[in-house]
Amino acid sequence: MNLTNCYCGSHKSFQDCCEPYIKGIQKAPTAEALMRSRYSAYVTQAVDYLVATTHISQRKFHFKKEIFHWACGNKWLKLEILSTTKNTVEFKAYYCEMQSNQNKILETQIHHEKSTFVFENGSWFYVNGIFY
Repeated sequence: MNLTNCYCGSHKSFQDCCEPYIKGIQKAPTAEALMRSRYSAYVTQAVDYLVATTHISQRKFHFKKEIFHWACGNKWLKLEILSTTKNTVEFKAYYCEMQSNQNKILETQIHHEKSTFVFENGSWFYVNGIFY
């Protein structure tokens, strides 16, 4: 990664962009900021942050071990934000699947999703997504 740019593609440094959210120093001010930080959390395997920023009603469907394996099993390439509203973010996350036993790249994939977020008790949370 270019040290001047955050993983989320914001043109800010990771330290000035997503890292303060992931470390719990600041709260994401918008649904888009939360989505970007969640992408960066996949890149950095910050599984606890991913679980903590998933709405409590949805956490039973998300398992730390599975999140960790998916985050580590891919080489994350870039995030593309397609559209945003106050509570939704449509994006494409580009990544390469890795063959775990040989650390070999298999093929490039695109995760295309329109995510829904909710603001509760002063924090944004991921609720669910429509996958394309």
